[in-house]
Amino acid sequence: MLRRVSILVTSFWQNKRVLVTGGAGFIGSHVVELLVAEGADVTVPVRTEGRDGFLESVRSQIKVKAADLMVERDCRAVTEGQDVVMNLAADVGGIEYNVAHPASIFRNNLQAYMNCIEAARCEGVERFLVTSSACVYPRHCSIPTPEDEGFSDRPEPTNEGYGWSKRMEEYLGQAYAAEYGMKVGIARPYNCYGPRDNFDPEKSHVIPALVRRIIEGENPLVVWGDGRQSRSFLYVTDFARGLIEMAERYAEADPVNIGAEEETTVKELVELLVDLSGMDIDIQYDTSKPAGQPRRKCDSRKAVEKVGFAPRVALREGLAETLDYYFRIHAA
Repeated sequence: MLRRVSILVTSFWQNKRVLVTGGAGFIGSHVVELLVAEGADVTVPVRTEGRDGFLESVRSQIKVKAADLMVERDCRAVTEGQDVVMNLAADVGGIEYNVAHPASIFRNNLQAYMNCIEAARCEGVERFLVTSSACVYPRHCSIPTPEDEGFSDRPEPTNEGYGWSKRMEEYLGQAYAAEYGMKVGIARPYNCYGPRDNFDPEKSHVIPALVRRIIEGENPLVVWGDGRQSRSFLYVTDFARGLIEMAERYAEADPVNIGAEEETTVKELVELLVDLSGMDIDIQYDTSKPAGQPRRKCDSRKAVEKVGFAPRVALREGLAETLDYYFRIHAA
């Protein structure tokens, strides 16, 4: 089992009142757990009362409030009295979902985000974290990719709606900092994976989709593309820690990549997952299907310099935990 994560910060978070949007979800629940461990007073908005998501382990130590982030007055109400807002709420999925719903993704993300950042301004919140994405980067960019290439061309076509929404979130964060003097952190994280991920066939990303199909015994295992497309995968506890460190240490309205420097091809990923599963599976590749961005590799120099962030969980270790989680929770 993975060791307990300690983010080893100062007393910054002790008794801080922190609103975590999306806090009942995959990544947000890990952020909430780390904040509680650091002594923060955490509030999580949920659209429907009683839907606490993955918060069972800390439910008695946090506040869960019903709020629809698409409704401006709900955002104002849940933001009142907060010191920090960490905005993790997002509408996103894998390639198939993103291609099918670009308008919905763009609209949903921007409407909720605009409500949240305006509520933070009106309520005098000390600082606001923009959780952007490496999906802001264009299809063809330098490898590894530095932050200044985020707006150099259109986003990757297979995630264009999501990529544009995240670009607009970054721009608004910078604009609010410039006009209103808000302290805004902008994290630009890479592909996240781990326990509690979304394993839904329609919305899952590459790792949870492969984990589900492998554990369920799909054979042959047909993978989209030729397997040469690459990604930088970041384990969820590293991801959560990176967001928290970013909010504390670098609220300068300046985007920072949060990711692993290791570049892994989809072929390498699939073979590693099959090996860890112990199953005998025939792997096939369907080049008629979209594969997404050809290469994605995180340039971590700025994260090290400005935030002091570095991943701790190796890919093999994290994938083993993810397979074990899916088997215990979904396949048992």
